[in-house]
Amino acid sequence: MHDKIHDLSQPLNQDCASWPFYPPFQVHYIKRKSEHGVNAQYIQSSNHMGTHLDAPKHFVTNGKTVDQLPLEWLYGPGVIVDISDMIDELGMFRPEDLEARADIRDGDILFIHTGWHKYSFHEPDGDEEKYILRHPGPHHSICDWLLKKKIHLWGVDMISTDHPMNLPIGRFLGKGGLEQWQKVRKLCEDKYGADKMDELFPDGAYQLTHNALFPYDCFHVENLGGDIGNKDLHNKRITLGVFPWKFKGGEAAFCRAVAFT
Repeated sequence: MHDKIHDLSQPLNQDCASWPFYPPFQVHYIKRKSEHGVNAQYIQSSNHMGTHLDAPKHFVTNGKTVDQLPLEWLYGPGVIVDISDMIDELGMFRPEDLEARADIRDGDILFIHTGWHKYSFHEPDGDEEKYILRHPGPHHSICDWLLKKKIHLWGVDMISTDHPMNLPIGRFLGKGGLEQWQKVRKLCEDKYGADKMDELFPDGAYQLTHNALFPYDCFHVENLGGDIGNKDLHNKRITLGVFPWKFKGGEAAFCRAVAFT
């Protein structure tokens, strides 16, 4: 009996919103069937669009590159933990929230379903600002927990594994004179209380899921989607895989994320 394969990836094309201040995805034809007898396209893009894998090299000068990641770290047993019913705009989750939902074992591949993928550009409820600027994120305690669990690969159905308040989005992002970070911070102050901001989002937590984890070869996939909302896949032991192209020297790469049942 063959495994059933579930695609956990978002599409990528020129309509995909880029990370703020990163160049957009560009595509055009360099040959056409009518003129050259073949259709051929040329693309130009950063590595951080659509469903993609960040290798340690992204934040560590001498970190592992995409081609150096062992295949056994990219395929194997794991779990998709569903927390979509407890998370909301700019919400926060902790390791204990994940462990309360599923049997997460040492060395697993861990995907987290927040439900935020439904606001991506290709979805009926697509909302670019909500998807990019107001997504949920983890409490900073997740980093020590991931290392203790010996997890090399984890992923989220959001544009980043960090909470917006631990990103430029919530600290200094400006766009065309409009200081987006001030809006995000005000929403978080209203949500958590202004007196709690330093405790929940200390200076040392800035881009923490990147800075604290990549030196230990704990890396991640961002912008998961596709069937990740399928309840039949949630909170149970399954096989997961992430397949980037063999990008020699790459600090990140587009990838296909899948589940096998």
